[in-house]
Amino acid sequence: MAGHHHHHGHSHAHGHSHGVASARNRKRLAWTLALAAVYMVAELVGGLMSNSLALLADAGHMLSDVGALALSLFALWMAQKPATDRRTYGYYRTEILAALANAATLIAISVLIFVEAVKRFYAPEPVMGLTVMWIAAGGLAVNVVGLMVLHGGRDDSLNIRGAWLHMLTDALGSVGAILGGVAVWAFGWMWADPAVSVAIAVLVLYSSWHLLRDSVGVLLEGTPPHIDLEAVRGAMLDVEGVEEVHDLHVWTITSGLDAMSGHVVVGERALRRESGEILSDLHCMLHDRFGLHHLTIQIEPRNFEEQRCVPLAGF
Repeated sequence: MAGHHHHHGHSHAHGHSHGVASARNRKRLAWTLALAAVYMVAELVGGLMSNSLALLADAGHMLSDVGALALSLFALWMAQKPATDRRTYGYYRTEILAALANAATLIAISVLIFVEAVKRFYAPEPVMGLTVMWIAAGGLAVNVVGLMVLHGGRDDSLNIRGAWLHMLTDALGSVGAILGGVAVWAFGWMWADPAVSVAIAVLVLYSSWHLLRDSVGVLLEGTPPHIDLEAVRGAMLDVEGVEEVHDLHVWTITSGLDAMSGHVVVGERALRRESGEILSDLHCMLHDRFGLHHLTIQIEPRNFEEQRCVPLAGF
């Protein structure tokens, strides 16, 4: 009487809404990528002309933005590819790999900026403050537009959140570069430029750490932060006929797509009740209370042991 039931109804509907969301997100990313690429060149040229490390740091961050956005866009495109016999979940996880790569790149860039800034503290170099101010102000405008474009998708995708974080830290970097430019231009404080660069690097490190932690959590198939596993277990035990729940797992396939599997032991009396009813009750409850769509539940009688399987002769 051990039944294995896999629920598809909600999964298809959820997959469709996931597809619509990612189509919107692709558009958001494409627009932001175009903006960032154009301004990265302007900041790079401006940084070299004005000899400003803060501007070059911002341009380096913009370069990571462009790479991150391109990677995110590629990941969303890959995620649309259908599942195969070899890739039964499809390519959804590409999005998480892109988020991980984004985080790693941001951390590497911030370390490089930090090292260069320390050198400049010991040997300050002349900086064209006014040029820095104007170019950084343009960079800030581009980042603000990018943030507005990406804002709508940041809650339903780790990938978009990664891109949004890039733009946010970049916008704050531009604010820092403007302040550094003012300090150099108005007061001749050459140390302000590397000081601002260090502030940008710290900011980048802080934001990328959270992204790194979340994407590694998904890849390690950890329980999603918004799911309380014991609450899920308790709610399943409250369903009529369920005596025990074991081998319970909840994990994330990709942003906004959580899956659950578990074994449910039912008593003798419950076996007289249609096991389909128990499954139906479990599915409705898990969907309504915890937002879980992709469910695999195995129903077992009380004394069922999988280890009892006797090998067939000749095997």
